[in-house]
Amino acid sequence: MSFRLAAYAVCVEGGRVLLARHVSPQGESTWTLPGGRVEHGEDPFDAVVREVAEETGCDAVVERLLGVDSRVIPAAVARAGTEHQNIGVFYQVRMTGGRPRAEPDGEIAESAWTPITDVPGLRRSSLVDIGLTLARTLPATGHVDPVPVGGLIRH
Repeated sequence: MSFRLAAYAVCVEGGRVLLARHVSPQGESTWTLPGGRVEHGEDPFDAVVREVAEETGCDAVVERLLGVDSRVIPAAVARAGTEHQNIGVFYQVRMTGGRPRAEPDGEIAESAWTPITDVPGLRRSSLVDIGLTLARTLPATGHVDPVPVGGLIRH
């Protein structure tokens, strides 16, 4: 089993959410929240600010912790073909500068402010639904029920 600790930014302003379009090496495109791997020795709080800057070109400040998601992705659907556990730390962030853009020399083909009403129609990562659910409901425990995957939603 592989393991990854990641930090994700949920930035909602004026009925829009900042999303990043990830393109896999195989050319598959999925919208997701800005964020990614926490490096060894790095604090997730710092990682989310770094990831937002790298992936979107925007400057962000963390406003609050929204919650933590833990999921095990079965080998049959995991990208690497082996069972994978992802621990995602979700933060509410506010943009303080910059403009959405593609990630230079990275896997993010574009980043954009997307009306929340358009999100259900996008081919997207389950991370988008988890983050928006946490931001809307602010569960006291910071836990959200599993998000069903299929159709337009991907792991």
